Amino acid sequence: MDKAKGYWVAHVTLSDPAGYAAYRAMAAPAIAAQDGRILALGGAQQTVAGQMRPHTVIVEFPDLAAARACYFGAAYQATIAARDASAEVDLSIIEGHTIA
Repeated sequence: MDKAKGYWVAHVTLSDPAGYAAYRAMAAPAIAAQDGRILALGGAQQTVAGQMRPHTVIVEFPDLAAARACYFGAAYQATIAARDASAEVDLSIIEGHTIA
């Protein structure tokens, strides 16, 4: 098994797509600074059990510490008001292993 990575998994309902695009542009440098990369960003999804928001975002980081450092760091925290003004977001920070 590979070294565990850190992930943000967000479920999003947009209320202002243009505002959310502006938030994403503001958040990108904070994510990149912690070596984060977006694996999934919106797109079509089919909920096959339970209930979810219409959009899912998955961001991968080298490890759980980097995922936490990014979210709780000043650079990302400065973007949260813009995010919350344009969308409802449920976000978890998780540790995950890649399995070959």
